[in-house]
Amino acid sequence: MRRAPSLYQVFGELAAMLSGEEFLNEIGRALGFLSRLPIPARFFAGHDGSMRQTSGAFAVAGALIALLPALLLGLLLHFDVKPELAALLALALQILLTGGLHEDGLADCADGLGGGRTRDRMLEIMRDSRLGTYGGLALILSLALRMEALAGIADAGPLAASLAMVAVNAASRAALVWHWTALPPARADGVAAAVGQPDDAALRMSLVSGGLIYGAATMWGFGITDAVAAALVGAIAVVLFTRLVRGKIQGHTGDTLGASEQVCEIALYVALAIVV
Repeated sequence: MRRAPSLYQVFGELAAMLSGEEFLNEIGRALGFLSRLPIPARFFAGHDGSMRQTSGAFAVAGALIALLPALLLGLLLHFDVKPELAALLALALQILLTGGLHEDGLADCADGLGGGRTRDRMLEIMRDSRLGTYGGLALILSLALRMEALAGIADAGPLAASLAMVAVNAASRAALVWHWTALPPARADGVAAAVGQPDDAALRMSLVSGGLIYGAATMWGFGITDAVAAALVGAIAVVLFTRLVRGKIQGHTGDTLGASEQVCEIALYVALAIVV
């Protein structure tokens, strides 16, 4: 049985990774994987396309992707734009930057898990690019819940709302990596299986960096108690979703990865809106 690393070892490993040039390269690769941002080709020179280590930078990449949408949200709120409209525009920019990557996964996952009666049929539906009723409803609910929750968070002020957007994007990418490691690939020929599962170091890196970014960005506007309470809600939501996926298809797919990010993002926004 492998011994779990001590907290000292984890933070030592984190410091070593953060101080290395290779981690900057991993951030670039993570941004290329998670977004439509134009990433210089040098980040991918000689890389085999594996996400085993790159996934460790997902939380940092999530925070970076959220910077422009968060800035837009803060500016709109500062100039007294209605919170609902400001939230919707910020989310629209976020979706534009990611190409709707996670939303696409959510929709396909909802169609598969909701419309299939057997494991094979669920996986077949999830591979189908056409949008069904369950997927359409999932997209509507995801955007509506996030928009309304972000508008509610705006009561804490433009800066707190902007920081919350960065925090949630970092934490939800860390949750994606956890879901990825918690389940085996559901099929051998899927995209998620092709790029490999995160190794132990990448999982720790993602969780620790995501937690640090989330904590730093939420403590100021919400306080430690409310920030931790919201984090627990997000964690429980992802654990329950992962248990559902395990029971339905016995493993992860690229679609369930995207859906896990969306589940966490929605849960965190709603929880923060409730405690604000």
